[in-house]
Amino acid sequence: MIIYQASKTEFLQHALREDIEDILLRHVRHAGAKGGGPGEVRSWKNSLFEMAKVLQDEEIPDDAGVAIEYQLPSSSLRIDFMITGEDAKGQPKVVIVELKQWSSSRYSGKDGVIWARRGGHTGEVEGPHPSYQAWSYAARLEDLNAAVHEGGMRLQPCAYLHNHPSDGEIDHPHYKTHIERAPLFLKNDKEKLSRFISAHVRRGDRLKALYAIENGRIQPSKSLIDHVASLMQGKHEFILIDDQKVVYETILQVETRTEEKKQVLIVQGGPGTGKSVLAINLLAELINRQRNARYVSKNSAPRAVFQAKLTGTFTKTRIGNLFSGSGSFTKDEENTYDVLIVDEAHRLNEKSGIFRNQGENQILEIIRSSRCTVFFTDDDQRVTVFDIGHTDELKRHATALGAEITELELTSQFRCNGSEGYLAWLDNTLEIRPTANPTLDQAEYDFRVFDDPAEMHALIEQKNRANNRSRVVAGYCWPWPSKRNPDAWDIQLPEFDYRRRWNLSEDGSLWIVKPGTVEQVGCIHTCQGLELDYVGVIIGDDLVYRNGQIVTDAAQRASSDQSIRGLKKMMREDPLRAQALADLIVKNTYRTLMTRGMKGCYVYCTDKPLAEYFRSKVRALLEPENANEQPAELGNLVPLRLITDEERKRGVAAVPLIDIRIAAGTFSDVQTLESSAEQWFELPDWINPQPGLFIAQVIGESMSRRIPNGSWCLFRANPGGTRQGKVVIAQHRSIDDPETGGRYTIKVYSSEKIAAEDGSWRHERIVLRPDSMQAGYEPIVIEQGPEDESFSIMAEMLIVLEKES
Repeated sequence: MIIYQASKTEFLQHALREDIEDILLRHVRHAGAKGGGPGEVRSWKNSLFEMAKVLQDEEIPDDAGVAIEYQLPSSSLRIDFMITGEDAKGQPKVVIVELKQWSSSRYSGKDGVIWARRGGHTGEVEGPHPSYQAWSYAARLEDLNAAVHEGGMRLQPCAYLHNHPSDGEIDHPHYKTHIERAPLFLKNDKEKLSRFISAHVRRGDRLKALYAIENGRIQPSKSLIDHVASLMQGKHEFILIDDQKVVYETILQVETRTEEKKQVLIVQGGPGTGKSVLAINLLAELINRQRNARYVSKNSAPRAVFQAKLTGTFTKTRIGNLFSGSGSFTKDEENTYDVLIVDEAHRLNEKSGIFRNQGENQILEIIRSSRCTVFFTDDDQRVTVFDIGHTDELKRHATALGAEITELELTSQFRCNGSEGYLAWLDNTLEIRPTANPTLDQAEYDFRVFDDPAEMHALIEQKNRANNRSRVVAGYCWPWPSKRNPDAWDIQLPEFDYRRRWNLSEDGSLWIVKPGTVEQVGCIHTCQGLELDYVGVIIGDDLVYRNGQIVTDAAQRASSDQSIRGLKKMMREDPLRAQALADLIVKNTYRTLMTRGMKGCYVYCTDKPLAEYFRSKVRALLEPENANEQPAELGNLVPLRLITDEERKRGVAAVPLIDIRIAAGTFSDVQTLESSAEQWFELPDWINPQPGLFIAQVIGESMSRRIPNGSWCLFRANPGGTRQGKVVIAQHRSIDDPETGGRYTIKVYSSEKIAAEDGSWRHERIVLRPDSMQAGYEPIVIEQGPEDESFSIMAEMLIVLEKES
């Protein structure tokens, strides 16, 4: 729908000699469209007057078409301004202009996102950069309007911020790609924009293009269909298995009945049953069938991650138009879409918008907007007081809208090492529901309890070096000071020298897949619906163990946590219901966090009795009677390749092989270290060459849980930063390690510190702990005085490269 369309001559008459804003308002009301509030009317008056000055250029033909407020296909979004005509070759051409009245903005560090004061908000909020916004609107129009992609129309997007100076923020180099696709015109750029338009629209078309766009069929373009199909090819993580395939075919069969009756499908599935994999496959197939389909989720993280996995890039791409937030349907007409695929439907809210004051009910709006709606849900993953998407509520709204309901279930487990027993054990252990799984066998799933969060995080970082699929997450019990001060630390446990930041700022939704983000800590909002190989979970004071029972305390959550907003009021009005809801939210949060790992979950508890309780529920991997067995093969090992002298001379990246039994005293000198090399080996391509790297063989069983006897490992000499929880080579006069053969050892480092009067810290006690699958190995304790220089950390282990066969 186009709210206003006219020739350039008519538009100039309305904008310069009449009140264009009043004309537009009449058109809005006549069309029965939403909008036309005081703020929007002011925006029309100011921005359209500026566009009139741009179009006064005589090079722009008088009979060029002008459209204002065109509602995009299957969307409540509108293109601000379009100029149509023909280019120099006689081809239909449309210039799309995104108009903003901003006078300032602020670079965000995120792709295609910028901070600015936007209409209806009192302060700055994050949102799309105007150039990205203009380009994405053009991509949506081209991909979905048959008149555009079948009629050979060429679209040229741009953005015009007539009050905004060039300040290095709105035109920051970070936005270069988006500005190249949709040029940015700022204050004092009126003439440039006029020349830009006249270069693309050489002749008028007497509104023919606008008529075609207005009446074009809503249908995916062949290029979009081919593009999505090509993205799915070769993506093994999106292959359907077992009951995923059965549910997939059933949904496609039900979708064909939408001509007879509105359809709602509710697919139940626990963590790791492949709900998201199925959702992405459905999206691709429905687009291939020329259906107007969208993937929908409440949280932005699944949308961002699946787009990145499909495209292989972290930047904004055209398929972003196939992904929507759950609050995008407040203004849509009935049956605007053919199919809406709602992932993580248990996270749907009643109200939409940043202040939860928009719309009526997200479930109602989604079902109403689509001929067929597919909800993927897990009733045990409700993690905020606002989550309403449980099965009964979905069925209630579907029935009210006269939909035919189909219920399906996914049961095959692909996460948690395929262990349904772990999930049942977790439910039993967290006292969510009693099951027949009171004890977990570590042979079934790698679950460990740590006394030191730094040690746990270090092990996750080590696991992550293999394939960037391991992360640490935490309950939301720590505030978020780094939001305002990027140098501030969020999660701080000073007794362990542990300081980390939340992932909620720069990397945001892509934290779980972006390289280098393993040092941050994730939360429920950026990992729900996603999976890892190994997950480390920091359990805060909102979950403790008292008098033989799991006890929750939602009041221990950080004040910035929106998930429990309104709980205090509920406590006063209905304490029993509020306590039950708080208990559910806290337990479900940790159940969700602790089921992100496909291969393992490591936990640290701020409550020591809770840690001991977890330990009591785990059966060790090796019992005393079989303690002499060899450890299981480690996954993700990197084979070594010997580098010849000729290859080294050609510059092939390589690291020296060192016999650490004789080289421990030479680690302080990189040149001496390299001169001690027995051989040189090729570096994995994901490791950047740097001074001090070396390979050495680790002999013995004292670290067999992490380093099997005889393994070849990559080390870094003279490591900087914190050593807490890391595997290190330590040297001291009191060490006499029979396995390494001298006064040095390879162990897990931890230290106890005391504060000085000037606020600094000093080590008082250092513990070098074994991590063995066999009994009998004791920690080495070093009492260190302030002037003790006889102890030193020689190197840090980075990863196990290859196990000795």
